[in-house]
Amino acid sequence: MSFITEAAMDMELNSYVYVTYRHLLVALLIWPFAYYFEKGLRPKMTFMLFLEIFVLSLLGVSLGPNLYFASLEYTSPTFVTSMVNTVPSITFVIAIILRMEIVDAKSLRGMVKIAGTVVSLAGATTMTLYKGEAITSHWKPPIHMPGSSVVRQSWWRGPILALASCLCWSIWFILQASSIKRYPAHCSLTAWMCTVGGIQSAVFAVLMQHKRQDWMIGFLGLKFWCVVYSGIACSGFTFYVQLWCTQRKGPVFVTMFDPLAAIMAAMLAYFMFGENLYIGSIIGGAVVILGLYMLLWGKGKDQIDKSSTEHQSERDGDQSEASSAGP
Repeated sequence: MSFITEAAMDMELNSYVYVTYRHLLVALLIWPFAYYFEKGLRPKMTFMLFLEIFVLSLLGVSLGPNLYFASLEYTSPTFVTSMVNTVPSITFVIAIILRMEIVDAKSLRGMVKIAGTVVSLAGATTMTLYKGEAITSHWKPPIHMPGSSVVRQSWWRGPILALASCLCWSIWFILQASSIKRYPAHCSLTAWMCTVGGIQSAVFAVLMQHKRQDWMIGFLGLKFWCVVYSGIACSGFTFYVQLWCTQRKGPVFVTMFDPLAAIMAAMLAYFMFGENLYIGSIIGGAVVILGLYMLLWGKGKDQIDKSSTEHQSERDGDQSEASSAGP
């Protein structure tokens, strides 16, 4: 998505228009399925529930992506995907503060979870700040992306915008965990977020006073297919899967897989687009994966202990009922 979007933006695809179109497209495609398959799952819409969906859409669908793609204009796909690696650490800290994630620092699994988060953040920082020697590609890349025509002045804006988007997404993941309990219809909630978020992004585009021709992206060109791919694959499908996983494993578990995007972006840039691969990316990627699996190990132990506790409680309850029934 990052590579295709950067190429489309070099062809003057407006980021606000892009975010608007991709989410409204998903909403148009998803609503019929949500209406038909989730008739009995959707709760009654209230003002407070709509307000919650409005905030979810603002953080994760309109404001977060707009900040992300604005940072892309000042940096590169590899850099912005590396910055997304901070999302798990930010989410983990917020979850601990809100007591959504219980960490026993005295236990082995608690220490491993904390260490895994720190290690993953260290790997992300390495990928972001340290390049090292370049490993040049010695073959002709199968895909050629047009070079960026943007003169990236004020380079400091890119990291700040990227970090702001990561903060929005971290809070968004945290809120999803509670929202999905009140609105358990995943497909319908995805459709609502894409609809409201698309409208919010359209408002942003109008407030930024963009030209009328910015909305004319044409058909069957790179701009059009960028919107279609990003909408269906990276908004519709991804949002649905994230909601499903968040309901079962929690927001920290879901966000811990975000660092893999930076590793995939670096590999894709090297093997498919002929860009240089740097030693810092390799070292940072290895450290990120190490931290990821440390946290997953701790989370896995939590699930085992939780299941054991539930089974023990059920067994104690059955024994209490049997003893109260008498011979």
